Amino acid sequence: MHFNISDIGKSVANLSKSVVDTATSATRNASDAVSHLVDGRKQLAEERNDLRSLLESSGDAFPGSDFRPSDRKMWMSELGPDRLRINQIVWPGTHDSATNGIGVPLVTRPFAECQTLSIYDQLAAGARALDVRVEQSRHVAHGIIKSYSVDVILDDLKKFLAETEAEVVLLEIRTEFGHEDPPEFENYLVDQLGDVLIPHDEAVFGKTIAEVLPGRVICVWKPRKSPAPAAGSKLWGAGYLRDNWIDSFQPKTKFDSNMKHLSEQPPVTERRYFYRVENTVTPNAENPVVKMVDDEIMPYARLFVSQAFAGGVANRLQVYSTDFIDGDFVDLCAGVTHARLEGQA
Repeated sequence: MHFNISDIGKSVANLSKSVVDTATSATRNASDAVSHLVDGRKQLAEERNDLRSLLESSGDAFPGSDFRPSDRKMWMSELGPDRLRINQIVWPGTHDSATNGIGVPLVTRPFAECQTLSIYDQLAAGARALDVRVEQSRHVAHGIIKSYSVDVILDDLKKFLAETEAEVVLLEIRTEFGHEDPPEFENYLVDQLGDVLIPHDEAVFGKTIAEVLPGRVICVWKPRKSPAPAAGSKLWGAGYLRDNWIDSFQPKTKFDSNMKHLSEQPPVTERRYFYRVENTVTPNAENPVVKMVDDEIMPYARLFVSQAFAGGVANRLQVYSTDFIDGDFVDLCAGVTHARLEGQA
């Protein structure tokens, strides 16, 4: 076999260059990742300060901010079913509602759990808009993690409805991204909820709670591939609950985006769909724990509402959602609703 010394030299040189290029690329990528992390942390610190400064300079008072229902479980009834119209309600909502106890404790749960209360306990605490994600076997899903059967949710809902008389619930059920629709799910929902469903009818927005009774649930079904609910059916289609979700862990970025998109909506009295604002941010690689990330924006829920009033767009606010819902969040939504009812907002 004949070896060409020149060719061997070239091969060695090419190999050396390849090794150097690979090492250089890896170093550059690592440097870029560190730079991205540093920039992200710097921006987060700036956005924290921006929100604190805004709160200190403007406060978070608004019409109805002092209102506290005597019983959050029945706050709609307290306001008066004969007076309160569907389009006057600011619906306190929960994001990824059915994730209590999801995943493995201390392993996957901190990355997937957005609520610690059961559906029943959320409703009893005053929540009135639910965001439920399902997969093909009719189990709750958050990303690739599955949890309990949707039957648990519906049983909790029925229990709450049986214990109250005039509380209306906005129930959104959608197929989680990356999963298939549960077979025959529309028929299943109608069979399970039956007479408590408020059938699709755009006139509902202008009606009082008393006028939609005995209906108690507006159910929006959002399949990925299955046919959407037909007009006039017992379920409502995806277009009747809208939002402008953005993927950001930066609190002021999300705050400003929420305000911008809210301002682009018609007033609640003029539109025939529900519009949702989510007072949440998205976990990222640097901070994947839901609760820790949400702590950056959750304290500013009232500030957002006060800024909506200051900017003249509070008449667009309708569904307001959060992770880890608490009594103060319910009170602020009920407070704006009360102010509208009394002609103060």
